[in-house]
Amino acid sequence: MSCSIRRNVARFGNSVALLRNREFLSLAGTAFARSQAYSTIIIALALYADAFGTTGFIEGLWGTAFATVQLLIVLPLGRKIDTGNAKRWLLGGLLINVLVFVGYMLVSSSVDVIFVRMLQGIGASILWITGSTVVGQISPDDESGRWLGSYNQVAAFSSLAGDIVGGLLLSMYDPLQSRVVYAILALVTLVAFVLVYTNLRDDPGGGVDDPEAQSGFGTIKKLLKLPMLRSLVLFRLSFSVGKMAVIIFLPILARTEFGINAFAIGWILAGGKITKSLLQGYVGDLTDRIGDRAKFVAVGALVYGLGIALIPLSLPAEEVVGRFYLGYFGHGQELGGGFLVLFLAYAVLGVGDSIRLPASMALFVEEGEKYDSVASAMSLRSISWKIGQTAGPVGVGLIKDFVGTVEAFLTASAFVIFATGLFWLTHTLSRDPDAVDPVPDG
Repeated sequence: MSCSIRRNVARFGNSVALLRNREFLSLAGTAFARSQAYSTIIIALALYADAFGTTGFIEGLWGTAFATVQLLIVLPLGRKIDTGNAKRWLLGGLLINVLVFVGYMLVSSSVDVIFVRMLQGIGASILWITGSTVVGQISPDDESGRWLGSYNQVAAFSSLAGDIVGGLLLSMYDPLQSRVVYAILALVTLVAFVLVYTNLRDDPGGGVDDPEAQSGFGTIKKLLKLPMLRSLVLFRLSFSVGKMAVIIFLPILARTEFGINAFAIGWILAGGKITKSLLQGYVGDLTDRIGDRAKFVAVGALVYGLGIALIPLSLPAEEVVGRFYLGYFGHGQELGGGFLVLFLAYAVLGVGDSIRLPASMALFVEEGEKYDSVASAMSLRSISWKIGQTAGPVGVGLIKDFVGTVEAFLTASAFVIFATGLFWLTHTLSRDPDAVDPVPDG
């Protein structure tokens, strides 16, 4: 897949134009359903933490439970997708997510949340790995950045809808008392099911030519011989610790420290989703035209680390900055500087992700194509993330319990900066003129 300069100009409208492609539209539907549900449930977790009076350790387990089951299934899942019918996996993942919403309707304790989060992890893994793999495989060779960036852009827009609409619904319907919110999420997921069933070709990936010639671990070993892939894997191991700490604990901080309601928490998270929705497809175009995607990964990660470091400033800002009123549909809440700082911090995080994500995903697709194992490369991408995602929330939660909230977020920021330095060092060393990439098996 060529990284040379493209003749086409990067435009914001390029990603919107892709929605006219029926297959891309169906895949975008899965991203929309998955991301909207994920964002809405993240806000619901903050409400559960407040209602159940949980500790940082238990809150961390909500993230760890989600990630642990994904870590266990991601490698065999990637091989199944490479060698099987990806359309069937997408349809199955959507049905599992419907069962997840039924599970949340029945939650009555913090332990119940742990078990439902495990089921949610299975459904999310199937949809994310399969969807991103199919997008990478059916996209034109010289437009992978545009397709993957636009696919992520749809997910970001959906996540934004989950933040705002989901936050509004959760402020109107207590998830412990009403099933309305989860019924709506189930309906959206069933619409995505219909889109995939009717519009996506059967067996879109086509499977590998000789599935018996490759075992799951054998393929992973071959992929890890690629210098760029090794650098990306090491980067994600550390970066995931910092990012997952923000995803889990920032909404909980907003709720338990400042008493911010679900609708306002949704707007905090929307700060990052707005920037990701606007920028990600455009940056995907830029990576196609400019090349040198490793620089996009490093710059985006540093911006993300800066965003995390801004979060602790919300504590002094709560009293220093004047208060204001946020109203909606006859309801509302008085907010202070903590809300504004958290909104700004999440917006910066969204800029960082917009710079990093399209380049990172395109690099994994390129490396996976060298061995006809795009899904396995995506699985390796997910495995490296899940290792940090499994240990990170619990570790940061313990720091929050025994040291302090400020130290917990600064630790997360340090992990991101360390990950960036490690990536750039290993990437630079791998470009040594004496290094030779392995020759694919004939």
